[in-house]
Amino acid sequence: MRRGSRPSLWPKAQALPGFYLSGGVTILWISLIVLLPLAALVLRPWQEGVSAMSHVLSDTRMYAALRVSFGCALIAVIIDMVIGLLLVWTLIRLTPPGARAINLLIDLPFAIPTAVTGITLATLYGQNGWIGSVFYKLGIQIAFTPGGIVAALVFVGLPFVVRSVEPVLRSLPKDIEEAAQLLGATRFQRFYRVIFPGLAPALISGAGLAFARCVGEYGSVIFIAGNQPYHSEVAPLLIVMRLQEFNYAAATSIAVILLAISLLCLAGVGQLRRMSLLGMTAESEG
Repeated sequence: MRRGSRPSLWPKAQALPGFYLSGGVTILWISLIVLLPLAALVLRPWQEGVSAMSHVLSDTRMYAALRVSFGCALIAVIIDMVIGLLLVWTLIRLTPPGARAINLLIDLPFAIPTAVTGITLATLYGQNGWIGSVFYKLGIQIAFTPGGIVAALVFVGLPFVVRSVEPVLRSLPKDIEEAAQLLGATRFQRFYRVIFPGLAPALISGAGLAFARCVGEYGSVIFIAGNQPYHSEVAPLLIVMRLQEFNYAAATSIAVILLAISLLCLAGVGQLRRMSLLGMTAESEG
């Protein structure tokens, strides 16, 4: 390379045959499938003027739906992180009888339709359901409340946490744990100081995926939520209702706001993951 010349961003054709063709096709497909729909979603609310967006921004029902969606998703993700970590630890380190069956059940939310999930959970957690009847006798109602939304989102988001943490825990070297044990570390110290830092980035990544799924969940929520405005109505349901009213400007405006907040939350999760990785690197170097 000549002095003062800038390195090329594109590799030479000889280094990777078909690079320009494959790169162009990839960019084209990304533009058609992702960028173009997002651009249409962002531009659609402004076609009817600023008044449409300002009317949506002054809608208190929308803010209540967003609060329910993000609040229930956050609670569900925190529960998923705890349950998922315990499940992974049990499956890998303890290997209980029926581990294969448990693995199949963990992936069940990926296989069954979301509507079936919602109907099943509404039946289980209803006043006459196997689980809901027990809580109802104690004065606690789960179905048709925000608690039912959290229950549905916990079921939907759990596989993301488990499948993100599982390969990392399998690959962790056990000699470090043995060294910590020989140095006199307790079980809690070995987990908190040796094992958990290695699992934290994967746990945060799984939580981010679960949060993104929970925020946009619709099918498994509407049957158990009760769908009461200002109480148990989620943002995706409000979008569908605005579409049924042929109020496309309001529906797309809510979708844009939901998309913007979701991207900010995912950016925050990504930042936490990078900070965790940097902390691991600094600790290992120290």
